[in-house]
Amino acid sequence: MVIKSKFVCRWVLKHQHKLKQAVRSCHSLQFKEKPKVFDNEYSFRYSDLSVRLAAPHQLRHKPEVSDLQFGKIFSDHMLKVYYHKALGGWQTPEIIPFENISLHPAAKVLHYAVELFEGMKAYRGVDGRIRVFRPHLNMDRMNLSAERSGLPTFDGHELVQCINRLISVDQEWVPHSEASSLYIRPTLIGTDGTLGVSHSESALLYTILCPVGSYFLPNSNKKDEGVSLLADPTYTRSWPGGCGDRKMGSNYGPTIRVQSEANRRGRQQVLWLYGDDHQVTEVGTMNVFILYINDDGERELITPPLNGLILPGITRHSIIQMSEGWNEFKVTEREINMHEIIHLLNNNRLLEMFGSGTACVVSPVSAIEYGTQMLYLPTCTHDLPLYQRVMKQLTDIQYGHVDHPWAEPVD
Repeated sequence: MVIKSKFVCRWVLKHQHKLKQAVRSCHSLQFKEKPKVFDNEYSFRYSDLSVRLAAPHQLRHKPEVSDLQFGKIFSDHMLKVYYHKALGGWQTPEIIPFENISLHPAAKVLHYAVELFEGMKAYRGVDGRIRVFRPHLNMDRMNLSAERSGLPTFDGHELVQCINRLISVDQEWVPHSEASSLYIRPTLIGTDGTLGVSHSESALLYTILCPVGSYFLPNSNKKDEGVSLLADPTYTRSWPGGCGDRKMGSNYGPTIRVQSEANRRGRQQVLWLYGDDHQVTEVGTMNVFILYINDDGERELITPPLNGLILPGITRHSIIQMSEGWNEFKVTEREINMHEIIHLLNNNRLLEMFGSGTACVVSPVSAIEYGTQMLYLPTCTHDLPLYQRVMKQLTDIQYGHVDHPWAEPVD
């Protein structure tokens, strides 16, 4: 009996992280597709985290908030965790001064795009506290991307704690302004120095921080104007059975040329279409929402479904939950194509169209170039448009104007 009790105790101690993961999954808002409970026998631990602070000469100049651009300037420190299967898996996490990364010329990330990333933000609230918006949903999505990439998974709760510590170390990089925030970029890359399309037995998980202002360039999206889109069905961002629903760099690189074409034609973003019926999928790097009057004469908010063609955005997920909570209009996840958009527009039933994402939060759409047609949308012509209400509700949560469990304080 004593031997059996000792066995049980050893099993519980060895697998307690799995039990914690299962409990968190039961109590948190998750995507429809859940990542597996990870084999954390090889997972890193926040309790093992080491911190090496930057020397005075390594500290970087902090720009004025008004000078911030997206993704141009980085904070003083970064988080790094190595994975080596031959050494037992995940190694000790460490926070170190910001530095360049050294890679073998044959590293799988360089040849086969074996990599993925996430996009999160930390906000300095009106009360001075720093909050991160729904980070555990990012961890769930990141692990799903890792599974698809053949990269090692990890306990998301441990990474959230490590990232919070990194933010605490670089807390002065969180802007003192509600017009800006601290962008968080966790990244996982395959570092195996061997050629051949196969699982990477070595990897590097790192996180860098970047103070950011508006995602769009100055004057590209004025306060009372929406973005204009290029909808060209000859280009496809994703397809059934692909990995368009995972946050991998290989989904973004091929879009650069099309984005440049949109800019050349005076449009800010690309409206990505799919199939012979020209289904609407995403707007640039954003999920898309459309508010319209349905056949019953009622307002309805629709967004494309999670059918493998679009990224399961955290902001998208939050907007759906908020809208359903208001219970003022119908909220539906379904396919919509350009023919239906034109029909709704011609019958004065299309009210608003807007994109959503971590970088931009909410971005209204005012025009679409589609073939030989220029479609003008009334999104920004209403006195109290829905996109503004959604934006205010989200930013009130993020900047601490309202106390909400989605905004998790960094203590």
